[in-house]
Amino acid sequence: MASQTALPLAGITVVSIEQAVAAPFATRQLADLGARVIKVERPDAGDFARRYDETVHGESSYFVWLNRSKESLTLDLKSDEGRDILEKLLSTADVFVQNLAPGAAARMNLDAQSLQQRYPALIPCDVSGYGNTGPWSDRKAYDMLVQGESGLMSLTGPDDCPSKVGVSIADIAAGMYAYSGILSALYTRATTGTARAVEVALFEALGEWMGSPAYYTEYGGRQPSRVGAEHATIAPYGPFPTADGTVLLSIQNDREWSAFCAEVLGDESISTDPRFCRNSARVAHREECNALISERTRLLSTDDALALLDKVSIANGRLGTVSDFLSHPSLAGRDRWREVATPGGPVRALLPPANLSGVEPRFDPVPALGAHTDAILGELGYTDRAISELHTADTV
Repeated sequence: MASQTALPLAGITVVSIEQAVAAPFATRQLADLGARVIKVERPDAGDFARRYDETVHGESSYFVWLNRSKESLTLDLKSDEGRDILEKLLSTADVFVQNLAPGAAARMNLDAQSLQQRYPALIPCDVSGYGNTGPWSDRKAYDMLVQGESGLMSLTGPDDCPSKVGVSIADIAAGMYAYSGILSALYTRATTGTARAVEVALFEALGEWMGSPAYYTEYGGRQPSRVGAEHATIAPYGPFPTADGTVLLSIQNDREWSAFCAEVLGDESISTDPRFCRNSARVAHREECNALISERTRLLSTDDALALLDKVSIANGRLGTVSDFLSHPSLAGRDRWREVATPGGPVRALLPPANLSGVEPRFDPVPALGAHTDAILGELGYTDRAISELHTADTV
């Protein structure tokens, strides 16, 4: 593994008061690239995502995913001593990230405006549900709720069952925008000397991803249909039965459709049938189109169907499981797996998706609660006796 000093964000210190998914996802990506991330946790329980489950050697699957390469510092931020320690950290930090409950940061004098008055070089990043201002600023927001409020759940699942996406997509979207916003702010500070605050709302992050159905609804007069694994505005697109399973296929244009009709369906005339001659017609006659395709694919094994689709350059895939993903040949063939230590034992972890030539991301351990508290306090000038007294007082 490359040394930390070779990483792009080496020398950047991030202090984060974070919970759950969105903010930890942003800071883990900063840590991957070499930033020092000091995760401030409550002494009694820490980040509540630590207790979502115990499936990874006794640790939470969410926590292991989101918190490698960080340092865990426990602080009672309701105590004067705890707040004093936090202020000492912030005075030399580059970035402060928080996703506290609505209004909590302002009550603690940790809002962006207050922080920038005290520490002009600090980049504060707030991650919230609906933003720090506006009529919904005081509402709690979790991933499922934002999927519902954004309209995403009205697009997802079968026709008779609105469904949420199976991963925390609103949190992930917000974490990605917080990460890119922080990188932009670091670049701005480096080139202009001005430290700008970053604010990301889960609702607005997922709202950006709702762009296509939003335009379709506003200018088409109705929202896209809920069609399960199929595509609301493209056909054929989705799963089709085979003799021994299921294949996924996607046809993006009329040239592909013509080749598909001739080589897979064995009837080139289908491509000029008025019901199927263009994509909008195929969407309008989706059931008939799907029936024609299913009649053919049911005669083929999954492997034969995939081979035939490959032969005519039609995009295709298998309906895999999570276990299939874990053993996917693309990940193994591209050497995407690394190893990370956790308090309960080593686990596999994937490389970050953005590959920087010559850079090997960090894969330092997932920290136990408070694992770095004493070392960080020592860096701040606390003696062993003072640290012991802080522990006795349950401040750390």
